[in-house]
Amino acid sequence: MEGLRAGRALQPALHLPFLPRHFYRAVSSNEHRLNFWKSKELCLSYVQDALLQKQWKRAAEFLTSYIEALEKDFSTVFMGPSEMIWRIGTEILCSHSRSNVREFNTFMEQMKTLGIKRYLKVCLEHAFHLLCNGLIDEAYQNLSLAESWRFGEQTLLQDKEMKLIQAYRGLLDYYSWSHQKNILLEYGKDGLEDLSVEQEMHACFRKAAGNLKEIIKIPGVWDLFVKAYVDLLEFYGDHQEAREVLTDYAYNSKFPANPNAHVYFYQFLKRHGAPKKSLISALKILHDIVPSHELMIDFNTMLQKSKKRKRRRLGLEVIFAVLDYSGWKENVKAWSCLARQVKQIVISEKHLDWIQQQWNSRKDWWPAFHFSRYLAKRNWQEDKSLSHEKALVAGILLGKDCKYFKYVSHQGCKARVKRFRTLKKFVNKHSPAYLRMSGP
Repeated sequence: MEGLRAGRALQPALHLPFLPRHFYRAVSSNEHRLNFWKSKELCLSYVQDALLQKQWKRAAEFLTSYIEALEKDFSTVFMGPSEMIWRIGTEILCSHSRSNVREFNTFMEQMKTLGIKRYLKVCLEHAFHLLCNGLIDEAYQNLSLAESWRFGEQTLLQDKEMKLIQAYRGLLDYYSWSHQKNILLEYGKDGLEDLSVEQEMHACFRKAAGNLKEIIKIPGVWDLFVKAYVDLLEFYGDHQEAREVLTDYAYNSKFPANPNAHVYFYQFLKRHGAPKKSLISALKILHDIVPSHELMIDFNTMLQKSKKRKRRRLGLEVIFAVLDYSGWKENVKAWSCLARQVKQIVISEKHLDWIQQQWNSRKDWWPAFHFSRYLAKRNWQEDKSLSHEKALVAGILLGKDCKYFKYVSHQGCKARVKRFRTLKKFVNKHSPAYLRMSGP
């Protein structure tokens, strides 16, 4: 035993990064310390518990004890713990009330030397933190240094991480380009020119475009990078490549399904005056992926203006689907779209089967979801326009005895508001349409 102790004493101390001393107080009980040394897993569970409860000071104390326990144990294979120290320490420093950028920078520099294989990941996280604190130049310098880093043979994982480093540097080059562009546009308004600004702007464009172009070739979700690259291309008039980039991002099966990709493609088409057929096609796919998307109102409006019966029918399906979601329950625009189309169908007495088809799958839950007496009272108090549109739909779908319709129409007539009297007359007149829809 004495020999073992002597052997250990000869080994060099394992220096691990400590959190700043004011982040913790010495653990009062030696017994607790000894327990931590004996059971690092228990210590980590305490750290996790403190993190989950956002007790940053307590978490810092336990993490310090964990590091001290590792220093006492020279048999530890340090790869696993070093990553935990990095991740936990970063979380604490990002959230602790007494943390500052200087201490965070010191900690991250120590982490870069502690885990060589994670060097690029640590650099990227360091850059994110600097950006969150508005230190754009420092973040750019950090990414540039990371880009020049080499260690051993380049692995596939390191190659991907390096491309990500380059992409974020490209994003910062895009930011600089955008800034220079705004300066140039301001000069243009005053009839002035500045060759140095223009040259700087074009230099930023070349650096940004090169790096952004590379990352978006890799299957993944690259919204920020795609938007920036397309903005660059559009500014310089390369609309064809911009369209190809957006088409590939939205429709390439190697990329994960991404609603935003279809939104960007639709917005690009709209900006450049694409035919209505192309716009409808883009929004149809978005509807299939996210039927509750805010662009579905535009989609419905577009379909209702079509002369094709198939499109108008799809428009009804789209607006019914939107109102299946709680986020749209009190959206006046959505209810106006449905009310307008349902009213047109009832007046023409054509295509009542369209309404019936949509209503059949909803009649068991929409009455409680949308048309309860409680909602009628609340909607009437908060938004008369909303209650009017909903009452019209409720009266047609559920008939004149519907609780929602009866309450709103009664309140409207009582207040002598003309449009509510008109509403009541319309629903009473077209009750037979409701009976035909609800029939066998």
